[in-house]
Formats: sequence, structure tokens, C-alpha cells
Amino acid sequence: MTSNDLKQTIHGMLLRMNVAVERIEVAEADGSCRFAVTAGDSPLLIGPRGAHLYALNHIIRKIAAKGGNEERDITVDINGYQEAAAIHLKNMAKIMGERARSFKSNITLDPMSSYERMIIHSFFQDAQDLVTQSVGEGENRRVVIKYVEKRSL
Repeated sequence: MTSNDLKQTIHGMLLRMNVAVERIEVAEADGSCRFAVTAGDSPLLIGPRGAHLYALNHIIRKIAAKGGNEERDITVDINGYQEAAAIHLKNMAKIMGERARSFKSNITLDPMSSYERMIIHSFFQDAQDLVTQSVGEGENRRVVIKYVEKRSL
């Protein structure tokens, strides 16, 4: 499927849900495709802690995979929610990382989705004195930020 086909699919799904779509912007780079949707009823589309938006992303990725786009990273964002959430997570990670450094101890974060955990792990991937690890099962899976003596990269 092309990006335009996926854009039409997203638009059609949202219209069938009686959601007024103002526009869908497509941004492609490095094998990824991001659909920035501006629409009404964003609380309905986003859901509690982004649950509905993550489900919508899952469905769109499955549709794209059926169309031969398995290798592409496809993301649908509603009214900038995911972008704002990622910025918030990175800011929180920075604060918690500084806390781990300051106290030279491990910091356990609240449970997160796999996407949120991936953002935290990516944030610390180049840190020389901090490592991250996911612990727990299911909805209780969380990230632990561990202080370690400086390691060489």
C-alpha cells in the first residue's frame, strides 16, 4: 500500500466512526511514515492514557502489513498527542535519570506501554552511567533506570 492508500484508509475509518477529520498530513523519512491527523473528538480517539490511539495504530499497521508494508514503521498521531507524550516522557526520563545519578541508585518508573518503554530505553541508550531494564509482566511492565559506574561505549 502507498502512503496515500493508507491515508485514505485512515480517513475512511475515522469517517465511519463519525469523527470529523479536518486534515491528515503525511511525513515520510528513513523507512517510516507518520500520519498526523487533525480531528474533533480527540478524547474519544485517544482514550485513557492513549489506549484507543495505540489500538488504532495497531490496526493500521496490520492493514499496511497485509498490503505489503511490513518493513515500514507506521505511526498515526491524533492532534499531536503522541508527539506531546513523547516529549513529556523524555523530560520525565531526564529528571529520573538525574535522580538515579544523584543518589547512585535504581529508580523504578510507573507501568508503561511498550511504546513508552521504548522511548525511555532509547533516551538512555548512549548514557555511560545509566542502563535501563524492563521488568514485570503485562500491564505492570515498567522500566528500571539503573545507576552503574561509567561504562565505555
